[in-house]
Amino acid sequence: MDREALAHNLGFRRATRNSLDSVSDRDHVMELMSIASISMLHLSRLAEDMIFYNSGESGFIELSDKVTSGSSLMPQKKNPDALELIRGKTGRVYGSLAGMMMTVKALPLAYNKDMQEDKEGLFDALDTWHDCMEMAALCFDGIKVNKARTLEAAMQGYSNATELADYLVAKGIPFREAHHIVGEAVVAAIEKGCALEEMSLDELQRFSPVIGEDVYPILTIESCLAKRSALGGVAPHQVEHAVSEAKKRLDKRYSPAVRVRSARLTDLDSIEAWWCTGPDWAKTSRVSATSW
Repeated sequence: MDREALAHNLGFRRATRNSLDSVSDRDHVMELMSIASISMLHLSRLAEDMIFYNSGESGFIELSDKVTSGSSLMPQKKNPDALELIRGKTGRVYGSLAGMMMTVKALPLAYNKDMQEDKEGLFDALDTWHDCMEMAALCFDGIKVNKARTLEAAMQGYSNATELADYLVAKGIPFREAHHIVGEAVVAAIEKGCALEEMSLDELQRFSPVIGEDVYPILTIESCLAKRSALGGVAPHQVEHAVSEAKKRLDKRYSPAVRVRSARLTDLDSIEAWWCTGPDWAKTSRVSATSW
């Protein structure tokens, strides 16, 4: 048997170098489970953010009825069921990876029957991962963003304090001193119960006489965002650029001919038929379709 030819025909780069090593581990299974687990981690974090954004406490977004359910008690409430299930099923995928690692951790070389335990966890992890990816995408269909509420939240917490410090530095004040000035201004604004931009010019000039009327355009949320214009920043044009580049990468990777579905027992008949009528090496090989 020409193992190199066999490996290439099966789509591998090369044949394995050692027969004992080939059958003694399930690294390929654990690596795939690890990728699924890391992906699920990010899906779970995304779900957590969207659950919070959908809550009454924040009210940033409203999810579609397709991915939510009504409360049994409160008619006005939308429960983010799909997102909560994504977050919950993350542990299930982690469990499959941990289970496989525990199975292999104390096995002697080479093949052991324990290794047949790789199938159930792997298939379940991949099915769960695939379903959660599809559900995560569906959660963005019909989503509504409460622009007024998100803008209000962005203006809270004195996020424009850094802009005031930069403004003072541009006026010739050392940053160390500007930092102290802005700190005092923020304390005064908190005591008054207002935002920095809501303070009068006289009030601001009590902290530094160099502050003029030109400070107010600097303190707007639009100005704060626009100044974060470095690559990867949150300026609107940079966010649009990032989204555009991400779409280009996805379009480049898109393969409409590839379809993913769960395996079925009837696939065995197709595999056997392909083996018997497929490439020449399959017809001449001593390895039978059933043993494969």
